[in-house]
Amino acid sequence: MTTNPTRKTLFIALFALCLSGFILPEGRQIPVAGATYKDWNPSSFWYTPWGRSGVHKGIDIFAKEGTPVVATTSGLVVYSGNIDMGGNVVLILGSKWRLYYYAHLKEISARAGQWLNTGAVLGTVGSTGNAVGKPPHLHFAINSLFPLFSQYDPKLPQAWKLMFYIDPNAVLLNTD
Repeated sequence: MTTNPTRKTLFIALFALCLSGFILPEGRQIPVAGATYKDWNPSSFWYTPWGRSGVHKGIDIFAKEGTPVVATTSGLVVYSGNIDMGGNVVLILGSKWRLYYYAHLKEISARAGQWLNTGAVLGTVGSTGNAVGKPPHLHFAINSLFPLFSQYDPKLPQAWKLMFYIDPNAVLLNTD
């Protein structure tokens, strides 16, 4: 009996992807080219009240429209397209099984199924979605696929959701 090479290749690729979630180092690159920590408000993560979502589940990195947006970490692009609130967005599955969310992009250059290395351009800063009419910026958020029970704080709004979000400020400044 012979093994189907396509099936074998797919199995090896899936195994490598699963393993990479545990062994890939987490990126620390600021996702907007040329930006520094001075280009966002570190206190804006989980700030309330915040529009329709209730709390701000990421940070907004302000830059000139069209500035390149780069992958903070290596990973697989699992979504590339347009959604209501985020506008043009890219979602990358990266290290530690975390989802890296890049929103309000003017243009998208990454495609679903594509592997991006840290620093690869995935789009440009814009003001799409619910950021129309606001200064151009990148909304950047990091989600965990698994609950982080230590983050649960019943005193905070949407406390159960906080268990699935990681403060991007802490990751980018290497304080997490």
